[in-house]
Amino acid sequence: MSKAVDLREDFDADTLRRLARKSRDAGQSRRLLALAAIYEGGSRTQASRIGAVGLQTVRDWVLAFNAAGPDGLIERKKPGPRFKLDAAQRQALAVAIEEGPDLQRDGVVRWRLKDLAAWLFARFGVSLDESSVGREVKRMGYAKLSARPRHHQQDPAALTAFKKTSPPA
Repeated sequence: MSKAVDLREDFDADTLRRLARKSRDAGQSRRLLALAAIYEGGSRTQASRIGAVGLQTVRDWVLAFNAAGPDGLIERKKPGPRFKLDAAQRQALAVAIEEGPDLQRDGVVRWRLKDLAAWLFARFGVSLDESSVGREVKRMGYAKLSARPRHHQQDPAALTAFKKTSPPA
């Protein structure tokens, strides 16, 4: 059985209740009120009922409160996943996009996301999905552009003759 963690001694129940009233964060207020019950001699079980959580969560709140005071009870935004490409790899990708592909070296005549993903894997060993490469490229400020397809046997004179020549309205 683990030993209960004591609350810090520089606060009391009245101070925590006052801080809970002033707080604009509902979660922090709920946590402060639960800890105030412990300061008044209540059990951790009573605090878990007040906070509508389990005993382990109350213990986590106590540890956070002891470490950082009332600010430790504010729910912070999670950092999210890290980018798979570092700054040097992003820079190399930007250079490759700016220079464009070489048919002999890269085996393609224009970059597609699939080709860029294969290039990144061959160059850096970083495996990215096409959609992830698209997000990286967009994050770097590039827009998805594609040339309008043109048939290799297209006759410009035939195009001019086919255009509509009706007068503007």
